[in-house]
Amino acid sequence: MVSSALTPKRRIGDGPRPWSAYVPAISVVAASLFSVLPIMNPSGWYPDLAFLALIAWRLLRPDPWPAWWAAPLGLANDIITGYPIGYSVALWPATMILLDLIERRTMWRDYWIEWALAALLILGAEAFHWWIAALSRADVALTAVIPPLLISVLCFPVIAWAIARLDRWRLGQ
Repeated sequence: MVSSALTPKRRIGDGPRPWSAYVPAISVVAASLFSVLPIMNPSGWYPDLAFLALIAWRLLRPDPWPAWWAAPLGLANDIITGYPIGYSVALWPATMILLDLIERRTMWRDYWIEWALAALLILGAEAFHWWIAALSRADVALTAVIPPLLISVLCFPVIAWAIARLDRWRLGQ
């Protein structure tokens, strides 16, 4: 017989919190706020945590939000992070649509496939960022994209783990 101290008690009515539908969006905006921290670095090596959180939420659960939520969340990210208005508004819905298409085509996914998929999406986002900078006549070397790309790809499993823990909390598990 298992001790009652080791097993959590489940009561009738336990389950998702009443406001659990908004936790994914709030967590993505909260991840955007990390860019406001006073980190002094001219090269911009730190990852876009909000984009990583968006990908992690979408890969973990496609059901918490509809695809159109990506545009307002992208607008909030553009305003908070200082990206050109429209950068995340264009990138994030395109990412959500691409993930929807990939999900319809794949039969199964595992940890490594999701990490590789996230790496490809991060690569596309960094290439898009570099292209926007080149359009605005900024002299950005292509090698300047490599450190944030590698750091973002290596940070993704940590962000995905944190999002999974947040999801378990929001669902009351």
